[in-house]
Amino acid sequence: MAPQDLVLFVVAGLGAWLLLVRPQKARARALAEVRSSLAPGSRVMTTAGLHATVTAVEDDTVLLEIAPGVQARFAASAVVRVLSEAAPGTAPGVPQQGAPPAD
Repeated sequence: MAPQDLVLFVVAGLGAWLLLVRPQKARARALAEVRSSLAPGSRVMTTAGLHATVTAVEDDTVLLEIAPGVQARFAASAVVRVLSEAAPGTAPGVPQQGAPPAD
């Protein structure tokens, strides 16, 4: 094997690591951070795009309130994002009943 072939092999391996492995580790770290920040009262979004409020956190599951009085149990890994906090009883971006439409 010529030295040029060895250098090409090392550069290809380094390129694969930079393009594939490193971003995946960053995504996994970010998701672990989201799951560790789950707490009752947090507004979250699941992998299916469902917006809900956390009512309880157990070992590897979370209890989410998806509508007033309606709760469902999800795997903690299904939560992909903690949303910004909204005023109690309101959903972000949804006008309240009787409220004038936003311009």
